Amino acid sequence: VDGQSRTIAYIRDITRQIVRRERMAVLELVADKTNRAVIVTDRNLKIVYTNAAFTTMFGYSAEEAMDRQTGELIVGHHTDRRTLAKLQRWIDVEAGGEEEILASDKNGDEIWISASVKAFRNERGHVKYMFGLLTDITESKQLRSLQQLIMGALADEIPITEIADRLCRRVEEIAPDVVSSLLHVDAGGLIHPLGGPSLPEDYSRALDGVSIGADVGSCGSAAWYGKPVLATDIDSDPRWQPFKARPLEVGLRACWSTPIKAKDGRVIGTFAFYFRECRAPSRWHQRIVDACVDLSALAIERKEARAQIARLAYYDMLTGLPNRARLRDLISEATEACPAGEHLALAFLDVDNFKDVNDTLGHSAGDQLLVQFAGRLRAQIQPGDILGRLGGDEFVIVLPNRDAAEASLIASRITDALLQPLKIGTQQVPMSASMGISLYPDNATDIDTLIQQADAAMYKAKQAGRATFRFFSADMDRLAEQRLEHSAALRNALASDRLELHYQPQIRTSDGAIHGVEALARWYDPVLGEVPPSKFIPLAEECGLIEQIGLWSLREACKQMAEWRAAGLDIPCVAVNLSPINFQNDSLTATVGGLLAEYGLPPEVLMLEITEGLIMNERSVAIETMNAIRKLGVGLSLDDFGTGYSSLSRLAHLPIRELKIDRSFMQDVESDATARAIVTTVVRVGQSLQLTVVAEGVETDGQLNLLTELGCDVVQGYLYARALSPSAFGRWLLDHSAARASVMLRRIDKSLSKPPAESPPRASGSNG
Repeated sequence: VDGQSRTIAYIRDITRQIVRRERMAVLELVADKTNRAVIVTDRNLKIVYTNAAFTTMFGYSAEEAMDRQTGELIVGHHTDRRTLAKLQRWIDVEAGGEEEILASDKNGDEIWISASVKAFRNERGHVKYMFGLLTDITESKQLRSLQQLIMGALADEIPITEIADRLCRRVEEIAPDVVSSLLHVDAGGLIHPLGGPSLPEDYSRALDGVSIGADVGSCGSAAWYGKPVLATDIDSDPRWQPFKARPLEVGLRACWSTPIKAKDGRVIGTFAFYFRECRAPSRWHQRIVDACVDLSALAIERKEARAQIARLAYYDMLTGLPNRARLRDLISEATEACPAGEHLALAFLDVDNFKDVNDTLGHSAGDQLLVQFAGRLRAQIQPGDILGRLGGDEFVIVLPNRDAAEASLIASRITDALLQPLKIGTQQVPMSASMGISLYPDNATDIDTLIQQADAAMYKAKQAGRATFRFFSADMDRLAEQRLEHSAALRNALASDRLELHYQPQIRTSDGAIHGVEALARWYDPVLGEVPPSKFIPLAEECGLIEQIGLWSLREACKQMAEWRAAGLDIPCVAVNLSPINFQNDSLTATVGGLLAEYGLPPEVLMLEITEGLIMNERSVAIETMNAIRKLGVGLSLDDFGTGYSSLSRLAHLPIRELKIDRSFMQDVESDATARAIVTTVVRVGQSLQLTVVAEGVETDGQLNLLTELGCDVVQGYLYARALSPSAFGRWLLDHSAARASVMLRRIDKSLSKPPAESPPRASGSNG
């Protein structure tokens, strides 16, 4: 019996061992199928088991790992010992724990891992085995954190220098053995440091403005060749000789730089790693740089786009000069910098007879005149002087540290320089300007008064026969009174219905049919004569009449449309310009609805033109008014698109139906690639947002053909007609319709005159 019992016990023990081995084989098979590294150690952290994923992740075979200490295999030079200590403390916790560690593989390459550990204990509670589950989080965790950091900073509109600083600091956290640097390369090939918080400040400053080149360190060379450049030894690398002293002083021995490229292939920057030892980058370094190059490209391209937007917002597109908004800042800076006892002269210039050029030669010629006029002025001032364009044909020159005598000499020189006629096309066009000058601080100490005084002196020069200059004096206050008189005259003209609307046709590019008309205000005063919109619209804004003019224009346009429709004239739509102030009045929607009902007009025949200033204005009243007007069925058109500081993201959410390209972009669209690119972009923006795109200022067949090829829907300009009185427009429309009908008839006649194709011979038969 005892023998049988021992035999049975032995058989059971053998069976248990077989089952245990089978279970272990199954567990090992499962462990080898996972992509996470499994490591089992004894209580002294000596390895007793590793799976296949451990070999893949760290490069050690199971035989190489067996009986070795864990730290001996995976702890690298930059592994945080404090994190290791925290991980070991999880052994005493029943549920175990998890930590993120920068480990090292067999080749010495760094790997960020998430290590989850748990202790297995015997019946007495003593640790018998340690189990570790290791996950490679290098890309999923660390690189994603870089993306989140930069994308968040971009979304928050953080300046690029701060974005670059954050990026470099974060990179140096996940790659502690490097010093990182981000440089911008401008359109002229000059280097501008954006970020490098661990580099010496004097070294970064010394790089600012350096031209890229084949032998300009790692970064200059990488930008020059458009491919990564590695200098494993800065001290001996020939490309580094002029620049190596400061990096070597602070212990930087190697540098690896990668070019950053825009979507069009331009090199717009470099991202560099400096090393404290002579070495090449690791696989981990390569993965970081791949991510950083893409993120840096986004940031730099946004910087360039914002610079372009700022240029559009603060610089005149036609002349490239500071505009009204930028001029105020520059004048303020100049007056603040004016030393006690010194003077500053401000000259206000108005081109003489500019309207005649526009009316006789067209707006394109007028624009050419303004560009050449600005060039003449620029040639007569010194680098520290300020030249800007207020708008229209009005310019301002600021002359720091000049008294009356010095300003008089410069004004005389400018007057003489303008005497030589300009050549516009094949014509010689005479040019002159009337100029008024005020002095800071003698005449005034605030910007507005200085400009107003110079403006008053300019009017005095006009009265003196033009082509001359005058200084402001106290008796010129009379001119201010004249401004008041003009304001009163405008107010009276509005009250007595002496303003007029003229209408400029808008033509579809697809078939030449009329798309609509734009209503444009005109003012002829019995005393003042014809006052151009460029004069009386700013005057209306100054004296608070602009909202009334908008409402008057709205009523007059609706009335005229009703008359045309009653007369059988088919005009699909009339566009009326309104001021942003109109949209800040919450009664505008009711007014529009009332006028449509009063004149029996369907809402789709009315289009209200708004400016980019309204887009910038985030007041809820204006946006709510726009939405309410669109609910009526009335269209909204964004006028002069591209000349302001609009947000495309906001544009996409506005209830507009139409986008208008400002005529200033038309001047060089046939010959200038930049102008053509801007027009193309606006058309594409309109198409992507499913908006009708209207181009203003079209004066040549070449412009029309280009716009038609781009897919611009509608054009208006002198090519078809200038703004016409209602009666003149009616005659124009009849002529235009007749011309279109004639063209169509000729096409039909031509089609009918073609000989018919021969009929095939009929088959013979009993009925033949």
